[in-house]
Amino acid sequence: MSGRTGRRTLSLLALIMIPGLLTGCAAAGTAAAPGEPATELRLGYFDNVTHAPALVGLDQGLFEDALGDTALTTQVFNAGPAAIEALSAGAIDAAYLGPNPAINSFVKSAGQSVRIVAGATSGGAALVVRPGITDASDLAGTTIATPQLGNTQDVALRSWLGEQGYATSTSGGGDVNIAPTENAQALALFQSGKIDGAWLPEPWVSRFVLEADATVLVDEASLWTDGAFPTTVLLVSADYLAAHPEAVEALVAGHTASVDWLTENPDQAAAAINRVLTADTGKPLPDAVLARALTAVTFTTDPLAETFPVLLKAGVDAGTAKTGNLDGLFDLAPLNRVLTEAGAPSVSDAGLGTE
Repeated sequence: MSGRTGRRTLSLLALIMIPGLLTGCAAAGTAAAPGEPATELRLGYFDNVTHAPALVGLDQGLFEDALGDTALTTQVFNAGPAAIEALSAGAIDAAYLGPNPAINSFVKSAGQSVRIVAGATSGGAALVVRPGITDASDLAGTTIATPQLGNTQDVALRSWLGEQGYATSTSGGGDVNIAPTENAQALALFQSGKIDGAWLPEPWVSRFVLEADATVLVDEASLWTDGAFPTTVLLVSADYLAAHPEAVEALVAGHTASVDWLTENPDQAAAAINRVLTADTGKPLPDAVLARALTAVTFTTDPLAETFPVLLKAGVDAGTAKTGNLDGLFDLAPLNRVLTEAGAPSVSDAGLGTE
């Protein structure tokens, strides 16, 4: 497999056994004195189509090419809160994840923990339900899964249900019971009739539809102006960024090259994604699932920063976030230097950081 020599993937089980993981508290990790070359960059991602820029960057060797002598190691996660725990504990230096866990970490740490350095994916999330549920009014008394409490899809579901007049609880129960569940387990539970639906990212939406006869009740794109909302962003530990700005800019350059590759090679994207998924999970996605999933997403380096105050409010209203100030959450200066050098337009931080 091209460009993946020397890559090692650690098990999530090993990570979550590390004692003292504290969300919202920045840790030094591999950070050294500012100006010293980084010997390593530890990157987290999910085996989701919404993380295709990470998967393609690994498959095509784009990160390693950009990082040069800085060694790249990787870690696979199921959802954002677990990745944030790893960043907070100093177990990884950067991660692809949804916006809400990034917001939570930044607010809890009073702006000290993380910086978003690029967007990755827009779209590709939906509420899928069993046959017979055709309207929001049919959801009373049902059980709906999300990937993890406080992750981006969990917040989206709680926010949407609140708008429909349903009361939910972060501890379970309520008018609709929300059950944070690992994605593969949620599919099995749905197939066995033990849950009634799930709000998920791709490719899980497509797997529920094609493998379990689910129907899409809410495409999250329908809830946003022009259908544009961030599903995945690239963020780094603030400590790592301060110590190794050159390594972060190299990571951003590799990420930008991956987004460009996906845009320029749509006919090769499925094969590249499946090579990484096979290496990570032991099996590829069915062609039909991957084809459907890819139609639902847009890959972009723009993090859509203007949506983040809306996402913060949704988390606060859902009971998974605290009110806070988002000033400083974004550092898009490395990205904009890469884009400018390539003759591409810069992206905006919406007044929430540095661009």
